[in-house]
Amino acid sequence: MRKIPERRVDIGPDTTLTLEAYADTIVPGEKRWPGDRAIAGVSTGGGAVVCGAIDLLRWDATGIHDGLEDLADRVNGHTRVYAEKAGIALDATVPPFVSLDYDDRVRLIQELTTPGHPEKDFWVLLSLFCNMAFDSAAHLHTAEALADGHPGLTAMGITQPDADGLWRFKSSGYGRQLAQIHPDTTSTGSPA
Repeated sequence: MRKIPERRVDIGPDTTLTLEAYADTIVPGEKRWPGDRAIAGVSTGGGAVVCGAIDLLRWDATGIHDGLEDLADRVNGHTRVYAEKAGIALDATVPPFVSLDYDDRVRLIQELTTPGHPEKDFWVLLSLFCNMAFDSAAHLHTAEALADGHPGLTAMGITQPDADGLWRFKSSGYGRQLAQIHPDTTSTGSPA
């Protein structure tokens, strides 16, 4: 089988900070270091950023990888308008969205994702990918992510695979067997 090569786009530092702040607003985590500006630090444990949201967003499989610089520019533009209306002085040493406190980040994202907003689809899609980094680690091999202690998969209680790398369920999900195995089923589980 031919493996399709993966590609991750490069993005600038301001785009990275902006997208980290966006991802942290979607699935908050704790600050990575005391002066971390992108992570608001309103939660304990690892959020979307620590779970690899930026790696996932940069991955060409998402289909939004080539538009990340534009999305960061757009959210920063919306931030300037939001800050002006709210009377918020933005810190010019960081991108505008990063300058907002967590509650204002949330309010702005709520505006952007509200039905009727002309760019809603962009922001909902970006939000979904940020969440996906946390709850499915789609950019990582699941067994490796678990072995590395992926915070999202761990928080959701995803178990380690069996020794052969496969997941098996020792008991039925409904607490009972739902059907008898057909008598012609082979030892490998295939129909005869």
